[in-house]
Order: sequence, then structure tokens, then C-alpha cells
Amino acid sequence: MPQMIFVNLPVKDLGTSKTFWNKLGFSFNEQFSDERTACLVLSDTIFVMLLTEPRFKDFTKKDIADAKSTTEAILGLSAESREKVDELVEAALAAGGAPANETQDYGTMYGRSFEDPDHHLWEVMWMDPSVVQG
Repeated sequence: MPQMIFVNLPVKDLGTSKTFWNKLGFSFNEQFSDERTACLVLSDTIFVMLLTEPRFKDFTKKDIADAKSTTEAILGLSAESREKVDELVEAALAAGGAPANETQDYGTMYGRSFEDPDHHLWEVMWMDPSVVQG
């Protein structure tokens, strides 16, 4: 069985978050979702557990970071091409996300970023496969 990753993120409004990610073309695993949790499927091995803030608090004794003013993490996603980077970021902006950092274009690497409705910072990156292979 391949190793998987489950990222847990607090959200203010689960319905808004689900609508946002649906508009970007992603789906949810309903088996691991309920009225306080939604299991966002990014790939066969990458999942984001969107948890209402009260549910998120069940898993930590620490305060929840205010992502509007504090960066708690930068979440990176790979894309198949420069065009796919642009497509996903433009879809995020059209769905209610906000622009984040400046576009990064190094020729063999290209990336853009956005904030989701809860201000979590996402970077979408493409790297030239010939450079990655060495």
C-alpha cells in the first residue's frame, strides 16, 4: 500500500469550502465526511480533511491560527504543465479564492499561488520533467 498524506485544515464554513473545491474540479470522499468534516480528494494518495473550527479543536490543545493574518503552512500542488498551473489558479480565483504571491517563472519551473476562502495558502507548481529526471 502506498504511503498517503492527510492534511487537516480548519474551515469557517464547510459548505463554502466544499463549493470552492468542487468548482476547481475536485471531489470528496463521502465515506470520511459528515456535517463537520469533508474529505477532499486531491489524488489517490493525497487528502485534505476540511474540518469546521470546532471539530478541528477536538484534535489540538493549541489555538487555531488565523490564516488571514498568519501563515500556518504553504500547501504545494504539482501540475502537469504551465497551462494546468494557470487553469487551476484561474479557477480558484473565479471560485472565490484570492491571489497570493507573485508568479514564479524560472523557465524550467513555473508556479502561481492563491488563498482559498479560509485564507490557506496554496502554491501550484510545474517543473520541466527533463530537469527533474536529471
